[in-house]
Amino acid sequence: MMSQFEPEEIQLERERVVLEEIKSNPKSHHNDLVKKIVPKYMAKATFEKTRNELIEKNIITFTTQGNRKFYQITENYEQKSIHLIERITISNFQHLKNEIKRFDGNFHHRDINEKILSSSNILRKLFQTDNGLTLLDSIKNSKKILYKDEHLEIQEMISCVFHKITKENDSEIILPTVINSVGFDFLKNYDK
Repeated sequence: MMSQFEPEEIQLERERVVLEEIKSNPKSHHNDLVKKIVPKYMAKATFEKTRNELIEKNIITFTTQGNRKFYQITENYEQKSIHLIERITISNFQHLKNEIKRFDGNFHHRDINEKILSSSNILRKLFQTDNGLTLLDSIKNSKKILYKDEHLEIQEMISCVFHKITKENDSEIILPTVINSVGFDFLKNYDK
């Protein structure tokens, strides 16, 4: 993972450099890549970290011949990533259906901090899962909503969370804190 203090664009630039070198030099082994990338684009430790993250994300793979490692961009990455996104998103969706039942059952018995934290966490998970379904809809067939039932169920689960919050005596404290914590910025104007 990238450092929480490292700007995302720097990390993306590093990944792009490593991927371009691997694509441009498919017969280069590890030490050749290091010579091409270090110190021109990044330090050796940064290269190693970036390479490890690309392997972990299954964006690149490697083969070993003798004592040399050769890297390549994962074959059929697009298809494999779509299957992975689908598998994880559907699994998360199924898990959330159970989690919302537990949330619904014990929300009232929690203290205010636990209510804020649990509401924020479950909403983030619901939004992330819905985004995954939207991404899959867009990739598979942008003219149709393939996961319509799942989108509707997520809407109902979001409604359940907000309904629980608004029924609480401390709702005027819980609701603004939860909305702020899940990243809603209603003051942002994108047309400026």
